[in-house]
Amino acid sequence: MPSSLTRIGGWLHARAENLLALMLAVMFAVFILQIVFRYLLNFPIGWTHEVSVMMWLWLVLFGTAFVVRDSEEIRFDILYGAARGRLKRAMVLLTGLTLVALFTISLPAVIDYIMFMKVERTAYLKIRFDYLYSIYGIFAVAMIVRQLWLCGRAVWGKDQDEFDPTKAGSGV
Repeated sequence: MPSSLTRIGGWLHARAENLLALMLAVMFAVFILQIVFRYLLNFPIGWTHEVSVMMWLWLVLFGTAFVVRDSEEIRFDILYGAARGRLKRAMVLLTGLTLVALFTISLPAVIDYIMFMKVERTAYLKIRFDYLYSIYGIFAVAMIVRQLWLCGRAVWGKDQDEFDPTKAGSGV
């Protein structure tokens, strides 16, 4: 891959991590605000709960789609970790094609449901649900692209780097 594309990809990945950190900070701040208002001021406010739930939803789906690397995903990999060479690539291909098929089959219904949700709004902040749930459509498309890329690597015999537990990160 050309170095300019690698550099741009690295910059975009870093900005996605920054956005995740911002979402986590917002979620934490409104959580603390909710505690202060509810227990110290005896004046519960509902919009903080909405913001926390929205941030959590976007944090998980956006993070999984654009920040978490394949090697950092949580999985049950006893069999996958023991496999080598062609068997491992076949397992990646089978899993990837299955996920591509499932996400692709569900995508029209997902988009239809997201578009339908424009009639509903959140209780306190009046944010349209189609805006709120649009991240799932983005997530689904990103998962299709990611799995196709992994399938391509498996077909052309490019093994993923072996997992090194001494270099494991948090994923965020």
